[in-house]
Amino acid sequence: MAYVNNIRMFVRVYELGSMSAAARDQRTSPAVASARISELEKHLSVRLFNRTTRTLQPTENGRIFYDGARKVLEAIDEAEAAVVDVTQNPRGTIHLAAPLGIGRRFIAPHIPAFKDLYPQIDLRLRLSDRNVDVTAEGLDLAFHLGILEDSTLKVKLVADCPRVLCAAPAYIARRGNPADGAALVDAHHDCLNLRFPGAKEFQWTLQTPDGPRRFEITGPFESDDGDVLTGWALDGRGIVMKPIFEVAEHLQSGALIPVAVATPPLPTQLSCLFQHRRLRDPKLRLFVDFITARCRADMAAAMQVLS
Repeated sequence: MAYVNNIRMFVRVYELGSMSAAARDQRTSPAVASARISELEKHLSVRLFNRTTRTLQPTENGRIFYDGARKVLEAIDEAEAAVVDVTQNPRGTIHLAAPLGIGRRFIAPHIPAFKDLYPQIDLRLRLSDRNVDVTAEGLDLAFHLGILEDSTLKVKLVADCPRVLCAAPAYIARRGNPADGAALVDAHHDCLNLRFPGAKEFQWTLQTPDGPRRFEITGPFESDDGDVLTGWALDGRGIVMKPIFEVAEHLQSGALIPVAVATPPLPTQLSCLFQHRRLRDPKLRLFVDFITARCRADMAAAMQVLS
């Protein structure tokens, strides 16, 4: 088992690019992580990483070994899952990612309840509004908010999510309420942009009488955190596009008001992405089914605030 643990540590060091990050991920110390890598290198009689005080880079042997090591660990995990009574004794670790707003509101609050049901399953949640690479970042699954044009991953739809353009009364009093997307662009309204490295040029796709149309949007504020954009909108700094469930309470209270209602945004989707070979992992199926049910219930409750 020590050899398998050494391989597991190597894979996490490789994926996270840091001995200390891998140690935290595996609930141990950097010294233990370093010792496990050294034991593995001694066993293989090759150097897997080039280490300095500032950097850690995989060697060519390390890159070659990584591909095989991941397959070994996946095979072990699948073999263990096949003999575990999934209803009585599921176990293991799930590494997952979610957008910040979704993660805070609909994923994180339910993880303790899932852990109570399945105490031998550990969960490692990473929150970010950027698009994550499930395979390259060593994730078991990731929640994605948006329309997926193409994906090599298995996609499970969690919920359809209507969206709204909205702004604070203070902003509308100062700049007016544009009737539609064309008026929004023509008046050069301040739009609050969600942007992160690798994001496309900022556009809003709105429903018009002639079908969906993309509008080039500009604005003085950008952030890679959707909750920051909501805060700016509440402060009267501009117009924000949001899934209705995220701002339902603000719309109900009047803190935010819909704008450009003649051309509403296209709805988006909340999906769960995972690799096809992970379909056979019972703990992932349990978690995805559990969170999907909870998310749908929470989103329905949020939407009822407006009814």
